[in-house]
Amino acid sequence: MTEQTSTLYAKLLGQTAAITWQELQPFFARGALLWVDGRQDLVRVAEAVASNDQVKVKLWMEQGVLGKLEDDQAEDLLARDPQLWAVVVAPWVLVQERASSAALH
Repeated sequence: MTEQTSTLYAKLLGQTAAITWQELQPFFARGALLWVDGRQDLVRVAEAVASNDQVKVKLWMEQGVLGKLEDDQAEDLLARDPQLWAVVVAPWVLVQERASSAALH
């Protein structure tokens, strides 16, 4: 890991926070939410997006690890109101369900 990458990771980690689905709905309506699989390191994925690592991002999208939030996922989040974790990598908001919340459902 380079020093620049390490600095970016630390910056993104510091900007990552718990958030509710209600707070994310406007971003979903604008098509600005990217869903990150709960088994992934949200900050690592955000780091790849922020550094424009097209190879990783494309692979993750093909594998379903990263992608636009779909309507059925949004409806599920609205119904369950789970704990979510998010970080902004403009113009995107990357979001994932917190592991403790996902394990309960």
